[in-house]
Amino acid sequence: MQGNRETFIIGIDEAGRGPLAGPVVVAGVKIKPGHARRVLFGIRDSKKLSPAQREAWYRVLTHHPAIEWAVARVSPMVIDRINISAAGNLGARRVYSRLSLERDSRLSLESVLVDAGLTLPSSVRYKAIIKGDEKIPAVSAASIIAKVTRDRLMVRTHKKFPLYRFDLHKGYGTVLHRRLLKQHGFSPIHRASFSVR
Repeated sequence: MQGNRETFIIGIDEAGRGPLAGPVVVAGVKIKPGHARRVLFGIRDSKKLSPAQREAWYRVLTHHPAIEWAVARVSPMVIDRINISAAGNLGARRVYSRLSLERDSRLSLESVLVDAGLTLPSSVRYKAIIKGDEKIPAVSAASIIAKVTRDRLMVRTHKKFPLYRFDLHKGYGTVLHRRLLKQHGFSPIHRASFSVR
């Protein structure tokens, strides 16, 4: 019966659209609206938090019993093959599928909210929100999980390819990264389709 159903919201966002190297990481969180107001109170877009603040929120988000979360990574090779927008959307579909409620008729979705720039299949009812990572707490939470997951991955990648200092710039096109690219050429995790000028 509809009245006995538990309702949830899902927020989805990505990290790593612009870097010259590494994957794009998409994250999603699923939470009841009432829990979202309490658990996510004061949360902000990952870009407006310091690394220490992001790590602190990440620990809260990934260990809180009221939150279910999922991440999907799409590799640089796939990004080069299908383009960055399609890669982000592929990650969003994977995350949505992992958090989907379709297999449990006792659960229903109040809303699926994604940061603008991501799309889900037409069979999914969702809203793309411009600056959703700033306006919607569930999307802010997803942005933090995506960013911390990707940053940690790039720090681990630095150990494999230390010449590129991925631990410092996380694959973004900084002056240092571009200089190291000129010195050493592309690594296997660089996006060949991205301009490095």
